[in-house]
Amino acid sequence: MDDDILTTLKILIIGESGVGKSSLLLRFTEDNFDPEQTLTIGVDFKTKRLSIDGNTVKLAIWDTAGQERFRTLTPSYYRDAQGAILVYDVSNYSTFTKLETWLNELETYSTKSNIVKMVVGNKIDMDNREVSREEGVHFARRHQTLFIEASAKTKDGVQGAFEELVQKIIQTPDLWESYAIGNNFQVGNKDHPAQQSCSGYCSLI
Repeated sequence: MDDDILTTLKILIIGESGVGKSSLLLRFTEDNFDPEQTLTIGVDFKTKRLSIDGNTVKLAIWDTAGQERFRTLTPSYYRDAQGAILVYDVSNYSTFTKLETWLNELETYSTKSNIVKMVVGNKIDMDNREVSREEGVHFARRHQTLFIEASAKTKDGVQGAFEELVQKIIQTPDLWESYAIGNNFQVGNKDHPAQQSCSGYCSLI
């Protein structure tokens, strides 16, 4: 039954090939990790229900291949998305430098100017770190995005990343209210105050 669902949100996971986008998606939706995970061909799609502040939200999460040959999928992939997770591999500096390109693409094709963005530094379980947490925080602050470091392998930060992103979207009614006609839920009232915090993640916007 979908009657108790507040709204359905479209979430994107973008970034270079091999940064662990599909692994993050698998860990969040199925609490599983596959060390032999193959590269995504085209687009993968999964759904999951998430409870935020006592309300159930249905997430439609899209994971796309990072390879150039799949760029023709871009316009329809970005259309109507309310949130985006930009992933880099903390053990591969080049994937971090490419975030600028992915951010520019997101801003070019996104149909919602206030789409909520989160930068995720994945693979913190790796020993050969090339990108410091401070560099990630600095990038996120400069581009006014949320930020968290995570590991799809160990589960660290994965649940928190999606929860913080969705909470920020719910606190931005213009992003989703048109998809929730008929619900009496209101954001920003005395029962659901906006929250800003920094624990495992940093809320930088």
